[in-house]
Amino acid sequence: MRRFIFAVSLAAFCFILVSADRATAEIMVQIDRSTQTMRVGVDGFYRYTWRVSTGRPGYGTPAGTFHPHVLARRWFSHKYYNSPMPHAIFFAGGLAIHGSYEISHLGGPASHGCIRLHPTNAAVLYGLIEHEGMRNTTIVVQ
Repeated sequence: MRRFIFAVSLAAFCFILVSADRATAEIMVQIDRSTQTMRVGVDGFYRYTWRVSTGRPGYGTPAGTFHPHVLARRWFSHKYYNSPMPHAIFFAGGLAIHGSYEISHLGGPASHGCIRLHPTNAAVLYGLIEHEGMRNTTIVVQ
């Protein structure tokens, strides 16, 4: 009888774990500096691949694993001529993933260390991180 009760309890517990909806999704943002691309995955499935611009020579984008620490829908660079940085996702000090209106430079290194995206793609990524949470987001720069 004890084994039966244990088995039923274990089965019920497993059913609850499997059927429970997750409140949030895990977001993985992978930037490949060699190909100047970004892949965005949600719960292990890649949804987007976009061209980016990382740091040009002398202004490298650091490699590593990061987590966003500040989101700013509208931001202007205090260091570089008040340049617009729409949908900024700060991940390493003053460095951010953000939209750029210089879309002709996407696909090649052009920034002062930030990761630039097409403004439409930056808005999509920003919305995804805002919805799912910064703590559920990992940014990997290779």
